[in-house]
Amino acid sequence: MVVLAIRGFVADASAIAGVDTRWLYLVQVVVPLAALLAWRASYRELAVLPRRARPVFISIGAGIGVFLLWITPVPGWMHLGASVASFVPVDAGGALRWDLIAARAFGAVLVVPLMEELFWRSFLMRWIEQRDFLSLAPASVSRFAVLASSLVFALAHELWLAGLVAGLVYAQLYRRLGNLWYAVLAHATTNLALGGWVVSQRAWPYW
Repeated sequence: MVVLAIRGFVADASAIAGVDTRWLYLVQVVVPLAALLAWRASYRELAVLPRRARPVFISIGAGIGVFLLWITPVPGWMHLGASVASFVPVDAGGALRWDLIAARAFGAVLVVPLMEELFWRSFLMRWIEQRDFLSLAPASVSRFAVLASSLVFALAHELWLAGLVAGLVYAQLYRRLGNLWYAVLAHATTNLALGGWVVSQRAWPYW
């Protein structure tokens, strides 16, 4: 959030100072990644890796389904605000900047899914149900907690309805399969597919 504020503050000054503020996205990735690594021993449920193939394929399929929903054209009332291309990885001549694309993909596919699933599903969804959330099994989370956490998750996205469905899908994977890695895998699949589509179509507002 601090880096987002800095990006907004320096956006206008960047043209004068010659600073490419797009690289601040990498700071947004490195800071939470450092925090995840520093406190990795606290995330005990991440030590349990998926061992069954079928749930892995289910998670990948769910992630692709969310991606397809995300790129489906929707009416204006399904947007929170106007779509703005906040990250455009092209040079002055319009050619793709693959270094910037790689930085964005690294964050979107490897860091964001892990960070967000730990917060939105592992923490918030269970905390809504029970303050001592670490002692609550995912299968014991009520539908109310699933819906409430997914609604808040939706408000963090410009395409709020797609965000709501995504939150519900990831929550159900965690709740029914009992392992956070399945939700992380689905989320990463969505972001990977979306990133590939954004670059191929140059649909920068989706980033």
